[in-house]
Amino acid sequence: MITTTTRQHTLRDHLPGRHTARTASSVEHQAMLASRLTARDKWLLALLHEHRVLTSFQIQDAAFPSDRSARQRLLDLHHWRAVSRFQPFRQLGSAPMHYVLGPAGAAVLAAEHGLEVKELGYRHDRAMGIAHNQRLAHTVGVNDFFTSLIARTRHSQASDALTAWWSESRCARHFGDLVIPDGYGRWHGTSREVEWFLEFDTGTESLTKVGRKLAGYARLAESTGIATPVLMWLPTTRREAGARTALARVHAGLDDPNSVPVATAAADLLDPATPHPSPAEAVWLPLTSARPGRASPRYSLADLANAWTGLAPPAGPGGEATEAEADDAAAPYRLPPPSPIPPRATPNRVARGEH
Repeated sequence: MITTTTRQHTLRDHLPGRHTARTASSVEHQAMLASRLTARDKWLLALLHEHRVLTSFQIQDAAFPSDRSARQRLLDLHHWRAVSRFQPFRQLGSAPMHYVLGPAGAAVLAAEHGLEVKELGYRHDRAMGIAHNQRLAHTVGVNDFFTSLIARTRHSQASDALTAWWSESRCARHFGDLVIPDGYGRWHGTSREVEWFLEFDTGTESLTKVGRKLAGYARLAESTGIATPVLMWLPTTRREAGARTALARVHAGLDDPNSVPVATAAADLLDPATPHPSPAEAVWLPLTSARPGRASPRYSLADLANAWTGLAPPAGPGGEATEAEADDAAAPYRLPPPSPIPPRATPNRVARGEH
């Protein structure tokens, strides 16, 4: 029409469309993916299955050297329907792209473990449903906590490393009759390891409810005979101060307070201008001081175990997690937890040949 001007670039060939859900589950499509998916791609699919949703920033932190390389690979995975994506609405600015496991990715993951897709408990509409879930911000926040630790592991010159990361749903399957942590983690420091349950606070719950969570952890410690630290991550130091008052009140009333070591930290203690800020830094303040009568210092994650005298080191390579996951074989609706650290990237010359 005369009212619009046709530009040359609009006359170029059409870009190939995305594969349909039916095509993504076909034998031919799976055969194509077998020649194109790298070990890192499959690791990412397992991570998305475990933790439901990851943003483009989190995926870059966890597995890619740059924003450009992450965007390029995620575009390929999205085109192949290995992952699906959505972008939440924001009144100001734009949210990063959010990724979930796609139909073809679920088929690959199931086949790797000798299962049918339905045995993963996977449905694409449910995977995408998190886009409208009222706990989306909370889930993304928990995953941000752990992916920042993965980034610290990947870029640090020290031997510190995140060695375990469990999702809330995995914790619920094992401990849900007593308490449901937002996540379970394990950090390997220079001198020793520390494991913990995470309580991620966004500032929406009442402080009384935050404090009451300790009773569930006390019951878990009594049941397992293991004192596992509980780390409370809060949005601001002001919120942290109020939470510590509520936590101290409940903690003092426990039958055995030493069975529930608690430490708190706040996100605004981190400097966003530093490279790879993460909860591994010296931001953790134990609820009870190891030196009565003195102000307790803030500890790094690697040194946090030293804050509690008599805290036993985690048992075995996976501690409490190992006992709960004694059978590492995949079973219906349960896959072994993926390693939090990605495998080495495929060399560029091989990756180029895959496209």
